Amino acid sequence: MCARGRQHGVTLIELIVFIVIVGVALTGMLTVLNLTARTGADPMIRKQMLAIAEGLMDEVAAQPFSWCDPDDPAAATAISAAACATPEAIGLEAGETRGGAVTPFDNVNDYNGLAGIATNITGTAMPVGYTAAITVAPSALGPAASLVPAAASLLITVTVNFNNEVITVEGYRTRYAPNSLP
Repeated sequence: MCARGRQHGVTLIELIVFIVIVGVALTGMLTVLNLTARTGADPMIRKQMLAIAEGLMDEVAAQPFSWCDPDDPAAATAISAAACATPEAIGLEAGETRGGAVTPFDNVNDYNGLAGIATNITGTAMPVGYTAAITVAPSALGPAASLVPAAASLLITVTVNFNNEVITVEGYRTRYAPNSLP
């Protein structure tokens, strides 16, 4: 009888209470993990969005940023818009198209307001469901905007969408002296 009084162990009731507590905690943790996995960004989608945004940024930044339309005879030497027969302005120029064979975009400014982009520059479609938009706006650089005035610097913003995911890439294009023409 003495040996029975000293037994150590877990009673059936204690074991059942432990199983219930662990089950409730595990259910809560798995619910949070499931919600996180379902609503979190797919790394492959984010990488694809970033690749599209960077490709579009490279396309825009590679264009000239001149005072005159690049077709203007004074484009390579103009030091202000006053020296141009056709000054360059922010926005799409009549007759020019992105990637067009006859009259393609020929200046950074031409890309402003371009939305619903679903192809790359060669006309190849982006993966299904991805769209992009580009904005170009004057933006001064430097402390108190003293180093590069807004007339000589553009902020390029590329936004790529896929379902509810959005990624934005920003970059600057500055005007070189007197101009940068290909």
